[in-house]
Amino acid sequence: MTDDHQTLALLLFSAFIAVTLGITTWVSRDRHGSAEEFYAGGRLFSPMENGFAIAGDYMSAASFLGISGLIALFGYDGMLYSVGFLVAWLVVLLLVAELVRNCGRFTLADVVAARMAERPVRIAAGTSSVTVSVLYLVAQMVGAGSLVALLLGGTSEAARSWTVIGVGALMVIYVSLGGMRATTWIQIVKAVLLMAGTIALTVLVLLRFHGDFNQLLTAAAERSGHGRDFLAPGLRYGGEWTARLDFISLGIALVLGTAGLPHILSRFYTVPTARAARRSVVWAIGLIGGFYLMTIVLGFGAAAIIGPDAVRASNAAGNTAVPLLALDLGGGAGSTGGTVLFAIVAAIAFATILAVVAGITLASSASVAHDLYASLRRRNAHGKQYSEVTVARLAAAGIGVAAIGLGLLARDLNVAFLVGLAFAVAASANLPVLLYSLFWRKFTTRGAVWSVYGGLIPAVLLVVLSPVVSGSPDALFPGVDFHVFPLQNPGVVSIPLGFLAGWIGTVTSSEPPDAAKHAETEVRALTGAGAV
Repeated sequence: MTDDHQTLALLLFSAFIAVTLGITTWVSRDRHGSAEEFYAGGRLFSPMENGFAIAGDYMSAASFLGISGLIALFGYDGMLYSVGFLVAWLVVLLLVAELVRNCGRFTLADVVAARMAERPVRIAAGTSSVTVSVLYLVAQMVGAGSLVALLLGGTSEAARSWTVIGVGALMVIYVSLGGMRATTWIQIVKAVLLMAGTIALTVLVLLRFHGDFNQLLTAAAERSGHGRDFLAPGLRYGGEWTARLDFISLGIALVLGTAGLPHILSRFYTVPTARAARRSVVWAIGLIGGFYLMTIVLGFGAAAIIGPDAVRASNAAGNTAVPLLALDLGGGAGSTGGTVLFAIVAAIAFATILAVVAGITLASSASVAHDLYASLRRRNAHGKQYSEVTVARLAAAGIGVAAIGLGLLARDLNVAFLVGLAFAVAASANLPVLLYSLFWRKFTTRGAVWSVYGGLIPAVLLVVLSPVVSGSPDALFPGVDFHVFPLQNPGVVSIPLGFLAGWIGTVTSSEPPDAAKHAETEVRALTGAGAV
């Protein structure tokens, strides 16, 4: 890009940030600072608004940048992410959306604590939720770094590092000032922009191939250097048994992890009723389904038009495939059309990152304040007391700093891959305790605590001992090798362990299950009677 074009791109970019800050300030007027308003936006959103916000929360940088990049680099194997993210919503719709809305108030721990001893359950679920959120935040930070470095005309380490720090600072401002109400409106605006941008790019790609999808696939296969193998399984997850097992592990984590993501669960509390929560999910499925189908076109489009080698040269993990595709579709690097389309796509992608980051930060700060701090406050009743909202704002800053630090470390990893890890931890630690609490009459407090830690600790430990952290050229620490676990995604081991730990904890517990509380929870979950 020329200097003029780069200035234009930066102006468009800056305009978006100004608009989102304006939205945050506007919706922050007349706020009363109550926990219900900060965590749930006063429960005033309609199903359509919440459906757009859920879609905005879910269609992250990993989806827009990472999945298309993986398809551009690995063809068929990259499509697993699109299919997995989409199918996961059926689990959310059928199993948890309505029940969670009826049983909880602000967080996952509210659902579990409804029939268990409150303190140990809240500490376990709060710890797990913060861990999952920080992992998910890291993926968004890495995506932001790749994107803005490209926008600034280079991929320098300094540009990427400062971008990660800037995104972290902005997300703390969004969450601290606006709470759930501002975060939701940013998600809605971002979902509309993202769908519009994705539709426009998809149409332009299909027009380039005269609307013939087969021609697009053939061109992608020829340009990839792998021929027909590009369109068949095995390019990334073939060969050795470990790669195939990694494929299965990733698929399980993607399908089951969504129902355990704290920022998705917290969205069900922003509508007034369980029926509204279910209708929100239906809206979200329609938007998300359309979006993920289009990422397949964009991924193969990038392979056919840009070529995997050029994509890899720009970013080894493929995170910049879509912006490069936009630049080409608009007329090329030296053209005004290409620059404008590139800047619009970059701004949309950046909006995506900021919005998702704000949503995750809000959910994790709610877990810290509502679950962890509230539990400790009750134990130390004579010490100085702070309001939950104040603690949540401080927690947002602390989580922001942690995510920035980890984001700087992980800047060379693919963002979709990083999100796969977050999904694996969510499916291992949060999903078993959630399903047991909702559906198992004999479930006890010990079972709940064991279930969370029995999934969380193995998942995190296996990631630390995997090739993601050491022992491979693209690891977080490529200079050392202490990996003993061969898979990159721990889900195939840690998810069953989470369910098993919950079962063992329950059957070995001396505490009798509380039949009355289970009956109360069951009635409340199914009918909504007594729901907040």
